Amino acid sequence: MSKALKLSIIVLFFSSCIKNSPQESIITSDVTNFWNAYDKITMTKDSLEQLKYLNELFINNGTPGLKGIMKARRYDVSSYLNAINSYPNFWKTLRPNTLKIKEYTKSINEGIGSFKKLYPAAKSATIYFTIGALKTGGTTLADKVLIGSEIALANKAVDASELQNDYPNLFNYFKTNVPSKSIVFNNVHEYVHTQQDTTIANSLLSRTLIEGVAEFIAEESLKVASPNESLIYGKVNDQKIKEAFVKEMFTKFEIMWFWSNANNQFNIGDLGYYVGYAICKSYYEQSKDKKKAIKEMIELDYLDEKKVYQFIDDAKYFDKSIADYKKEFELHRPRVVGIKEFSNYAKNVDASIKTITVEFSEPMNTNLVNLRVGPLGEKNILQVTNHLGWSDDGKKITYQVKLQPSLRQQLLITDIFRSKKGYLLAPYLIDITTK
Repeated sequence: MSKALKLSIIVLFFSSCIKNSPQESIITSDVTNFWNAYDKITMTKDSLEQLKYLNELFINNGTPGLKGIMKARRYDVSSYLNAINSYPNFWKTLRPNTLKIKEYTKSINEGIGSFKKLYPAAKSATIYFTIGALKTGGTTLADKVLIGSEIALANKAVDASELQNDYPNLFNYFKTNVPSKSIVFNNVHEYVHTQQDTTIANSLLSRTLIEGVAEFIAEESLKVASPNESLIYGKVNDQKIKEAFVKEMFTKFEIMWFWSNANNQFNIGDLGYYVGYAICKSYYEQSKDKKKAIKEMIELDYLDEKKVYQFIDDAKYFDKSIADYKKEFELHRPRVVGIKEFSNYAKNVDASIKTITVEFSEPMNTNLVNLRVGPLGEKNILQVTNHLGWSDDGKKITYQVKLQPSLRQQLLITDIFRSKKGYLLAPYLIDITTK
């Protein structure tokens, strides 16, 4: 074989390697398409023209990643047009950041390569940098990592002042400069999610573990501390967070610990990530076979309550078993003791009643309230028109209501309500039928 032929074969071989490199698993065309559409949209005030440009230049040319993030966060054309037209300075100052995506691709692929060394059974997944309408910086759908670049690539240089009223969590988040600093870390975190059998949780505990596994394994893969604020805060406030969490961990409402909600005693959002991370770290440290521990974390059946409880007990992060905490939880949680205006489940309630007063077994935290539709749905809701206030002792709350005649009506008082001591209310369904 001639030297020239050998050289040609080598060149073709390396060209093939580059073409099929993991770099190609990071798709960024949605970002380019978005800005093409954005330039046209912002040149006209005609709503039909704007719609035309959005569809033709962005959505119709969208990758599976764009379709995935739209499905996952229920975006539609109005979501995008509203965001574009409402926050012009935000988009203008964000744009330069989104043009730097390719600067991260090498580090992201290196991070994923390190993860695959920890978990050789990893399945391939594709990362899509796309543009959303301000609901997520990153999520997953099956074998797709979906990056909302408008959040993930923001930082304190972006003018987020227009978001302050509608998205105060993002306004504060961007000021921390964390998003652009954490882009590699969060991509590995989301990649881990694509390896889990589910990212759907049926309880706060399940959600905590799902996110904690991804956060812990991202740290182990990259050999760097998580840059996320909840982890930084959690590591120096572990005991306080743990004491609060054990009072709430059996709820099915995740909002106080996830979804960037800082409406809690710590004023820090997403502390569920920290608790899950701390459980996983403790589990890992207890395990003699570290690779096996990683595999067990990823492949855990998060929807199986018994397996979740056993995993947490084996981690030995908490002082007591989950069973013991559950007994204490049921013993201490407050309860609704009655409704002043009628007996619950009554069949002949007077529809002219204008208020209901709910009485609790002990003083409640008057800042946390939540009412929801009952099992019969919207058509049978007991309609609340105003919150009239709490009694001085915090044991009664009064609402103004509008009852419908000859109708069964329901209202669920949820366990977002909690006692002053921090224990969650046993949910209570008001279920009455009017004359």
